[in-house]
Parts: sequence; structure tokens; C-alpha cells
Amino acid sequence: MEHLTEIRWHGRGGQGAKTAALLLADIAFGIGKYVQGFPEYGPERMGAPITAYDRISDYEIRVHSNIYEPDFVVVVDDTLLHSVDVTAGLNTKGGVLINTEKGRDEIMPLLKGYEGAVYTINARKVCMETLGKYFPNMPMLSALARISGIMEKDVFFMEMEASLKHKFEKKPEVFAGNMKALQMAFDAVELISGPADGKKVNMSDRRVA
Repeated sequence: MEHLTEIRWHGRGGQGAKTAALLLADIAFGIGKYVQGFPEYGPERMGAPITAYDRISDYEIRVHSNIYEPDFVVVVDDTLLHSVDVTAGLNTKGGVLINTEKGRDEIMPLLKGYEGAVYTINARKVCMETLGKYFPNMPMLSALARISGIMEKDVFFMEMEASLKHKFEKKPEVFAGNMKALQMAFDAVELISGPADGKKVNMSDRRVA
């Protein structure tokens, strides 16, 4: 389907991957996109592997299956790389975004030879510096917005501000911390493998700097 972006999220229960997927669908709908956002239900226990999905399109979406050939994959917990084939079916013209403190030499052998772009971000560092607690889903959502181009930067932040301001209406410090986390994460994404190995992504247009 033309102008359709498909995203698969891998995380663990309690890390907010499902919440991020649903929030992404919500803000994309808010700017006039056709959307789907849904989890793949399984064990709901804390720490169990979970999968969630987004479809975002300029046109009506007629498919209703899970996503088997995503354009982008988001890995919220890098321990999943040892047990889940996160790049299965992943479009080499898209990319995989991984929350990790590890470097290229440790990450690349776990991706089964994937030849598309590989991005990393240290969401724990972002969270601790802006929120004081580890909630990786918001940094990962912002990093995804940067690498995927699903909406313009200004539009993304405007929609996120409106959504979070409503959610945390009575907790202005939490709202402010989340907005700082989004901005820091957007700026902190790095491309470790792909068109130009090891170079940072240009924030304004996603070309390699």
C-alpha cells in the first residue's frame, strides 16, 4: 500500500511498548492519518516479552493482520536480541532502533546479518537525566519519530505536548520531564550501521551527517 508505514515494537511487560504504540497511533490520527495500533496479546506478566504494532497511512488501511514485514522495528529492551529475531521480515530500506548502552561490536552480531540501517539510543540515560526514573517508552517513541519521518519534527512535538499536557494536567513536573526526555532522545539517536557506518543522523532531514 502506497504511503503506508508499518512498525513493530519489541519490549517487555511494564516498559510501555504497548502504550507507546497506541500513543503513536493516536497522535498520527490527530493529524489526519489512517492508523492502526495494537498489541499482540500473550502473557501479561511483568518482564515477559511483548510485541505491538503500528500502521500509519495516507489512505484507508484494509489489512488487519499482524505485521510480518515492517518498515521499522523498535527494540525497547536489548536483552531481547538474544532470544527474539527482531529483524525478521524487516525492510532493508527501513531500519531497527535499539535501546542499549552497548556499542556496535556487541550489537551487530545479534542482528542476523541485517543490512539496513541500525540505530541506537541510550534511553536509560535519557530517562535518568530528565525524569529520574526509567520509563523507556517515551524516549523510544521520540527516537522513532526522528528516524522514520512519519511526521515532521514540529508536528510531532506539538501533538505530544498536547497529549501529555492533558494526561499530566495535575502533574506539571511529570509533563515537563517527559517533554525534556522527548527532546533529548530526538537529539541523541545514532546510526551505528547502514549507509554511513557510525555517523550521526542529521536531525533536520534524517540524512547522515
